[in-house]
Order: sequence, then C-alpha cells, then structure tokens
Amino acid sequence: LLVTFNLTLMSWYQTMTDTHVIMYSGGKASWLAAHLVANKYSESDVKLLFTDTKTEDEDLYRFLYEGAEALDLPLVHLSDGRDIWEVFKDNKFLGNNRVPVCSRILKQEASAGWVKENCDPETTTIHFGIDWTEAHRAERIPKHWEPYTVDFPLLWEPVSDKEEADVLLKEYGVEEPRLYKLGAPHNNCGGLCIRAGQGHFKWALEAIPEVYADWETKEQEMRDFLNKDVAILRDRRGGSSKPMTLKDFRLRVASEDVKQLDLFDWGGCGCMSEYE
Repeated sequence: LLVTFNLTLMSWYQTMTDTHVIMYSGGKASWLAAHLVANKYSESDVKLLFTDTKTEDEDLYRFLYEGAEALDLPLVHLSDGRDIWEVFKDNKFLGNNRVPVCSRILKQEASAGWVKENCDPETTTIHFGIDWTEAHRAERIPKHWEPYTVDFPLLWEPVSDKEEADVLLKEYGVEEPRLYKLGAPHNNCGGLCIRAGQGHFKWALEAIPEVYADWETKEQEMRDFLNKDVAILRDRRGGSSKPMTLKDFRLRVASEDVKQLDLFDWGGCGCMSEYE
C-alpha cells in the first residue's frame, strides 16, 4: 500500500511540476536568461530550446553546448534540415525585413510546434532573453504564445543587462561567441540577418567578408531562380524605393558613394519577437 501511495504521489508531483523553457538563441542575452531561470526555479523542469537555421556561425554551436553544460541544463536542438536560402527557394520568395519567411518557418513555427507537442500550457512558462533596450518587443510576444505563460528574466528586478553575461561567462569559464568579438550585435545567422540595416551590412562587408560574399552570391542565385528584380536591401535615393542588391551595395561602399546610405541603421534580429 505504501509503495502504491508513493508511486501515486510521484506521478502527481511530476504532473504538477512547473516547466520552464528558455528560448536559447546562442547569444549572450538568452544564456543570461537561462542562468537567471535556472537559479530561480532550481526545483523545476528547466530546459533550453534552440531552433537552428543552418545558417549559423560554427562557433555558435560551441557556445551553445558549452553554455548549456555550464548551467547543467538539457538542450533541445531543433532543425528541419534547411538553411534560410533553401526555405526561400522552397517558398519562391526572397525574405526581407517586412516578410521574414525564414523566421516564421525555421524559428517561430518550429519552436511553437515543439512546445505544443511537449509542454502543458497550464504548467509551462516560456522565457525570452529580452533586455531593457528591447522592452518594447516584450509587449508583442505574449499574445503569440497564448495560452502559455511568457516571461522575460532580464526584466526582473533588479533589471539585468548583457554586461552581466560577460562577468558570469568568465566565472563559468565559457568564452563568448567569436562574432561578438568582431563587433556583431547578435550571434545568429552567421552574423547577418535579412532584417539587418545598411549599417549592419557595411559592418559585415568589412568584418566578415566571406559571409557577405556568400550572401551576395546566394541573393543573386535567388534573383536568377525567381527571374525577378528582388533584393534584401532597398535603395531610397531620389525619394523612391527600389531593390538594391548586395553587389550594388558593396560597389557603392567601395566607391565611397555612401551619402544616401543609412549607415547608422543596424536593424535588428527579431526572429522570436517580430511577427509577420
């Protein structure tokens, strides 16, 4: 009778145990969020969820797994096997800032499908590494995850910032991702993003020219495949807006014809916080 009671109690406890899922991007902010959640909910079921675009910098995977091991948290690594360019081709559409089809399919739908299949909405909280500089994004996210509870650990009091991650990573002996050392604002999609601004692409052209060259080639392949004048960036000279290829952008930067380029526009990687 005692054994039966204990098994019943264990089953009830497992059913009622809270689950905390951290959207783990491979960046320092999401790692810091994971650290905070793991400390606050040490008795709960805490796991990391990474959705892979297959367009990532190789060092992201090193940081991803070292960071998870340092926090002693299980990592769920999702991928449908395609990179962003394969998604564009399959959908016959070149993603851009307004229609980020890669974000929707490889990030949002992938993570939502896994959460729906594996997590009870009554006991699960989804956590995002949104800090105070992105607080406006936090207002949009919860409605897209209903009926799950959504939380933002970096906005807990006292509010955290990414500099805290640098200190903690050193304490844990985990080296930061290499792209940050090169000046990248995030560690996703190899250092670029279809939502990036002209300033970001100029940085990439100078800091990671091999990645820029690959994107330039693949953009042209998509233009040939679609047989359309499409591009990731826009040329707004003369008060109009038209496609500006990465090749054209590179040539303008090389010729120093940058007067009407917005090189202060870095844009932002918003895969898990911006929706079509």
